[in-house]
Amino acid sequence: MNLKNQSVLVVGLGKSGVASALFLKARGARVTVSDTKSQDELRGEIPKLLDQGITLETGGHGERTFRGQDLIVVSPGVPVDAPQLAQARERGIPVIGEIELAARFLKGRIVAITGSNGKTTTTALTGEVIAMGGRESLVGGNIGTAAISLVDQSTDGSYVVLEVSSFQLETIETFRPFIAVVLNITPDHLDRHSTFEAYVDAKARIFENQTGEDFAVLNADDPTCVGLAGRTRARKIWFSRKTEVESGAWVRSGQIVFRDGGQEREIMPVSKIKLKGAHNLENVLAAVCAGMLVHTEPQRIRRAVQEFKAVEHRLEYVATVRGVEFYNDSKATNVDATIKALESFSANIHLILGGKDKGSDYTVLKPLLKERVRRVYTIGAAAEKIEAHLGDAVEVVRAGTLDAAVKRAAASAQEGDIVLLAPACASFDQFENYEHRGRVFKQTVQALAEQAAGEGAA
Repeated sequence: MNLKNQSVLVVGLGKSGVASALFLKARGARVTVSDTKSQDELRGEIPKLLDQGITLETGGHGERTFRGQDLIVVSPGVPVDAPQLAQARERGIPVIGEIELAARFLKGRIVAITGSNGKTTTTALTGEVIAMGGRESLVGGNIGTAAISLVDQSTDGSYVVLEVSSFQLETIETFRPFIAVVLNITPDHLDRHSTFEAYVDAKARIFENQTGEDFAVLNADDPTCVGLAGRTRARKIWFSRKTEVESGAWVRSGQIVFRDGGQEREIMPVSKIKLKGAHNLENVLAAVCAGMLVHTEPQRIRRAVQEFKAVEHRLEYVATVRGVEFYNDSKATNVDATIKALESFSANIHLILGGKDKGSDYTVLKPLLKERVRRVYTIGAAAEKIEAHLGDAVEVVRAGTLDAAVKRAAASAQEGDIVLLAPACASFDQFENYEHRGRVFKQTVQALAEQAAGEGAA
């Protein structure tokens, strides 16, 4: 793909947008970037773009900006049906996403991981498993490092392990993973996709360009994943924590077993997995499948899994204060992720819920709330809806802010209780992103821990 002297518009100045703009400019394109945010909101990004001679448009998208372009690259946060993009397509201008742009330049083989929950943990773990096997492993995508930033590091021998979201998959054309992993699909992002069916269709695009030489790794315990099996030409590999599979990874008598072509290999005991929760067993099974498909020895997979630590903001232990344990699961941005978090603890939970609603049904939380949760503390814009959905199942306290929720939960909790941030919502009403929300939670908890330590020393 020759970019020299091509006019390219990058829409959206998130991590991937900035990385795309700099990549395009370095390859000789005439680059313009456009974002609805103000110059003040983008002040951290603007200098590096201006230094490279990139044209900026802030505070909105001008209609003229979208005309006369040879290519438009959209960031994941920009709706693909935005009027300006629709008009550009009508004029014959190609509109792709950053993940598609990266795929056209990346060397080596792509391992792409998607799903409603568990993507980040599984992507990071899969990268570790492949690296432990002695192969070059580059990790990025939706996990933090833009895929386009990995291009210059990639070689013909690389395995590029990418977390990919439904938003990113909406804008692919040629993106073809050697291994495509779908962990699970439950209702999420319905504020963007409108229907569950449209969301599933977006996820299924991960298989679109695969051939019989590629692999599709699917969750045999997830009915929607099972339903996707007919939508790929790739060879199907399954994982299950509940039942034996014909080809893939499952649990037998406390051992993870992998079978391929009739041959079985024992990988490791389940008891050696340090990550909490049944959902993390599924994540490990998926990573085992990917590792075995690239010929990583079982003992090396076992070592990678045993040494792997929880990813920040994913059921992350923070501290114990006056006998109360605090866990940060800020990445639990949908209801199903919150269910998985709640299932990781048996009882005595003080749960912090809320943020920006994504069109979710919170009533499905009721059985677990009745069984395991002492009190719910609501924050953010979704508080009123959550209270309406859950008020008859558990005591609900309107805290408003995360800082207030942590302090009220800490004051109410008794020794042996759990305070859990698993908000079931997006973060954008009060925070920059879920990482920012998680950091604020941890800072507040650490302040409580320091206060308790000071009182103990007095």
